[in-house]
Amino acid sequence: MVETFGSGRLHYAHRPRWIPQFIASRGRLFAALWILGFASLFVWQRNSLSGGLGLGGLRWPLFPSSPDLWSFPRLRPSVFNLTDFGGVGDGRSLNTEAFEKAVVAISRLGKRGGGQLNVPPGMWLTAPFNLTSHMTLFLAEGAVILGVQDEKYWPLLPPLKSYGHGREHAGPRYGSLIHGQRLKDVVITGHNGTINGQGKSWWIKYRQKLLNYTRGPLVELMWSSDIVISNITLRDSPFWTLHPFDCKNVTVSHVTILAPVNEAPNTDGIDPDSCQDMLIENCYISVGDDGIAIKSGWDQYGIAYGRPSTNIVIRDVVVRSMVSAGVSIGSEMSGGVSNIRVENLYIWTSRRGVRIKTAAGRGGYVRDITYRNITLDNVRVGIVIKTDYNEHPDEGFDPKAFPILKDILFDGIHGQGVRVPVRIHCSEDIPVRNVTFRDMSVGITYKKKHIFQCSYVQGRVIGSIFPSPCGNLDRYDEQGRLIKAAVSPNITDIDYDF
Repeated sequence: MVETFGSGRLHYAHRPRWIPQFIASRGRLFAALWILGFASLFVWQRNSLSGGLGLGGLRWPLFPSSPDLWSFPRLRPSVFNLTDFGGVGDGRSLNTEAFEKAVVAISRLGKRGGGQLNVPPGMWLTAPFNLTSHMTLFLAEGAVILGVQDEKYWPLLPPLKSYGHGREHAGPRYGSLIHGQRLKDVVITGHNGTINGQGKSWWIKYRQKLLNYTRGPLVELMWSSDIVISNITLRDSPFWTLHPFDCKNVTVSHVTILAPVNEAPNTDGIDPDSCQDMLIENCYISVGDDGIAIKSGWDQYGIAYGRPSTNIVIRDVVVRSMVSAGVSIGSEMSGGVSNIRVENLYIWTSRRGVRIKTAAGRGGYVRDITYRNITLDNVRVGIVIKTDYNEHPDEGFDPKAFPILKDILFDGIHGQGVRVPVRIHCSEDIPVRNVTFRDMSVGITYKKKHIFQCSYVQGRVIGSIFPSPCGNLDRYDEQGRLIKAAVSPNITDIDYDF
C-alpha cells in the first residue's frame, strides 16, 4: 500500500501476513486493482504541483539506429517540493539552502531510483547549486529560478582541462548557476518553467572590464551521462547558456533559449563540448552569440585532452543570431568533431547561417558533417567555413598544428534575402576536401558575380544550384555524370567588402 505524508515523499506501509493468502484467492481482481493503482500513482506524480513528471533514465539508441526509439520513462519513487525545505518564492529570499537540502535528500535515494524536486510557481532566487544523480528537477508553469547577481556568491572552478585557461581570463572561472559533475540519470524538465541567469549585470561588468574571471554558464553538466533537458525556458545567461562538457547520451528537446540579440556577449544557446551521442530537437533559440556551437577543446590543451564531439543530431530547430551564426562548429575543436547531422533548421534575421571556424594551432579535425533541409531567411552570409579564427589561449600553441576539414555535405539549402550564400575561406595549409552541394536555391539581395565565394576547396556540385557555384568545384548532373571539371581547387575569390 502506498501512503503520502505532508513532505510530498512516498512511503510504503508493511503488509500484514494474511494479505498473500487473501490475494492468492482473488488473483485476477487484485491484478487489475494493482495495475489501476500503479496508473493512479503515475498520474499523481505527473500532476503533482501542476504537473511534475518523473522522467528519470530515458534511453535512446542515437547511432546507428533511429533516435525516435524512446523507452518508457522511469518513475521517481520519491517526490519533494522546494517548500518542504524552507523555500520562499518571493523573488527576494535566498533559496540556496533549500535547494541544497533537497539535493542532499535526493542523493540518499539513488539505490531506490532517486527523487524528483518540484519547483512550484514563484520567483526562486538562489546562488549556484549542484544537482545529483538519479534526480529530476521539475519547474511548474510560472516557476522561475533566478540567479543571484552578486558574483561573490558564485564559486570559482578550475579552468577546463581541454581549454587550459578560462575562456576570457587566465586562471579560474566562475561556475554555473545549476551545476553537476560525474552524474548519471539527470532530468531538468517542467511545464515550461524558467531558469533565468539575470545576466545583464554580468554583461555590463564584462564590457567595463570589471571581472577578474571568466563568466559562468547558466547550466553546466560535466563528465555525466543519460541527461534529459526538456520543456523549459533558459534565459539571460551570464555566459554560455547550456554547456554539457564531456557528456554522453544527452537529449535537449522542446527548450526555449533567450537572450538579447545585441549587447549580451557570448550568450551561446547550446554548446556541446567533447560530447558523444547527443540529440537537440524542437528548440527555439534567440541569443547574443552562436545559437548552437559544437566544441572540443582549445589548441594544445584540447589536443592533449583528446575527447571529440561525435554522433550529434540537431533537428527541427529555429534559431536567430544577429551577432554570430545559427549553428557553428568550433572554433575550439582541437579534440575533433565528427558524425554531425543538422537537419530541418530554420535560421532567420541572422548574421550567418551555418559556420565552421578554426585556425592554425587548433589541430584536430572536422569531418563527416551533413547539413540537410536548411532554410535561410534574411541572413547576411549563409554558409561559412573560415580557417583564420586566430584566438589562442597562450603562446604555447603549435602554429603547424593544422586541422583537417573533409567530407561535408550541404543538401537542400533554400532561402531568401541572403547577401552571400556561400563563403568558404580556406588556405593552402588548411584546405577543405570532399565538399558536396546538392539541391540549393537561395534568393539573393546583392547582385554581384562572386557571391558563391571559395578558396582552397575541393568538391562537387550535383544537380541544380543557384546561385552559380565557384570554379573550384566539379559539376555533376542528377545522374552523377560529370558536366564540367573544376578549374582548380586553389582558386581564391573572397570578398569581405559586402
